[in-house]
Amino acid sequence: MDARVSDLFGSGNGLGSGTSAVASNAKSGNGHGVSSKKPSKNKKSKARYHRNFKPSNNTPYLPPEAEEGNIEYKLKLVNPTQYRFEHLATQMKWRLQEGRGEAIYQIGVEDNGMLVGLSEEDMRASLKTLHLLAEKVGADITVLREQEVDYDTDVPHKIAEVLIRKVPDDQQFLDLRVAVLGNVDSGKSTLLGVLTQGELDNGRGRARLNLFRHLHEIQTGRTSSISFEILGFNSKGEVVNYSESRTAEEICESASKMITFIDLAGHHKYLKTTIFGLTSYCPDFAMLVVSANNGIAGTTREHLGLAMALKVPIFIVISKVDLCSRTTVERTVRQLERVLKQPGCNKVPMLVGSTDDAVTAAQQFAQFRNITPIFTLSSVSGESLDLLKVFFNIIPPLSNSKEQEELMQQLTEFQVDEIYTVPEVGTVVGGTLYSGICREGDHLIVGPTDSGQFQELSIGSIQRNRSACRVLRAGQAATLALCDFDRSLLRKGMVILSPEMNPTICWMFEAEIVLLFHAKTFHKGFQVTVHIGNVRQTATVEAVYGKEELRTGEKAVVRFKFIKHPEYLKVGAKVLFREGLTKGIGHVTKLQSISQYRRSHSEDEEA
Repeated sequence: MDARVSDLFGSGNGLGSGTSAVASNAKSGNGHGVSSKKPSKNKKSKARYHRNFKPSNNTPYLPPEAEEGNIEYKLKLVNPTQYRFEHLATQMKWRLQEGRGEAIYQIGVEDNGMLVGLSEEDMRASLKTLHLLAEKVGADITVLREQEVDYDTDVPHKIAEVLIRKVPDDQQFLDLRVAVLGNVDSGKSTLLGVLTQGELDNGRGRARLNLFRHLHEIQTGRTSSISFEILGFNSKGEVVNYSESRTAEEICESASKMITFIDLAGHHKYLKTTIFGLTSYCPDFAMLVVSANNGIAGTTREHLGLAMALKVPIFIVISKVDLCSRTTVERTVRQLERVLKQPGCNKVPMLVGSTDDAVTAAQQFAQFRNITPIFTLSSVSGESLDLLKVFFNIIPPLSNSKEQEELMQQLTEFQVDEIYTVPEVGTVVGGTLYSGICREGDHLIVGPTDSGQFQELSIGSIQRNRSACRVLRAGQAATLALCDFDRSLLRKGMVILSPEMNPTICWMFEAEIVLLFHAKTFHKGFQVTVHIGNVRQTATVEAVYGKEELRTGEKAVVRFKFIKHPEYLKVGAKVLFREGLTKGIGHVTKLQSISQYRRSHSEDEEA
């Protein structure tokens, strides 16, 4: 939603001048850009106003309605004819398709964005019609908020913002992945335990016990591995978690929207695991958890920098507000606001203090990448937890239906992140389907092996969020059971591909990098750990083009060589490398295939 209407909807903390500038410079489109055409609306040349409505300079506006996207403006929907009703149902289907199962309707708003409003009677009739339309297309409606508009009218009128969400069919719920970052002991796992289990913490970490995977994690209270937790919302916007459902399968069956939390480690010694979680699992958003009593401490800045370097949209949760005074919480908020406004971040912080704020934050966070919502809550008292749930319920996906379709039409590519051996099932791999479609029984290839080869395999069964699934679509995370495949042939960083693909396997690659920090100088022969998607391996710097050495903040094109085995890479992929305090980011610019490498290697030996 545009910043100009934030105040109208009672957004007490509103956005500052920075946000207004963002909103005013933004495109008029509300939804995601797609090329397909929306059903025509038989627009009249004149605007339709109420008898008592007198437009003036004080009348507030939204941006004009976009032909594309999942946001629809409707002045009123009172007693439509049968033909009009069918047309409106077709239009709603199209908007739901654009939002991948979700749409936002603004009732009482002209197509040009003017907030006209409706009388109480007309609003009731319009919402009733909207409910009938949603029933026809297999969806439910939730009124997010209503507000009076009283600009130069004799009788006050209301506008309403309504969320339309499709009832799930064939397990194709909307799935968003949220990486959970923050310093050790900031309350990340406890917060996830409270959200997913539906029970408040006892102040001593009881809520987090269900999330830990290892005995030493339970003993120390510190996460060292990557774990996944799910929070569902049904078509009416109600929370579906383990308090209502006994199993993950039951949650998947009743949820229209699923939030998958990727719980990452906060301690500095597990940094490589945290980076792997951010680069490999392709999170849609990142949630940075900051303890109210400690403020910005330990790895907080580092995690914030990693999310920004990888261009993952980030929002902040200040936890443990029950342990300290209001003054301490406000000091932590101010400290975060200062960091976010620094030239390196250029973020616009938005403190969320009410339901209206949460709705506005969710919509603006997805539209404008520089907006950073800040929540203050407690996992013990439950203070403001509902605001975070409202935010998760409304937040839309970043990719639109057209981008999703394009990815699904490409050849199959599945990134292997985890490998398991399951009794009576055999070898199972976990990861994300980057492109294409994957079905049970598909015959694919996996690699590269240490010699750069690919092996044939077939998919036995597929599970998403611990429940069986027949078809896996691009962008979805899942586990695949491999029929009679030897686990010793697999490793993290491999890919499962369509046999029709001609993948580029390389020992050496070039990347344009920026050195974020290095104590001395970065030069040829230096060894770093390279993270590219699900690839994590030590590489040697073979050459720094145009310079002898690099210092902090300098850019260059660098040639790297993997030291253990060749990898499958793509030009344009993000590169993040580290070694001790040394850190750098960049992107792959050129690949040297394994055949080219062998040819040049043999020529060097002959010479």
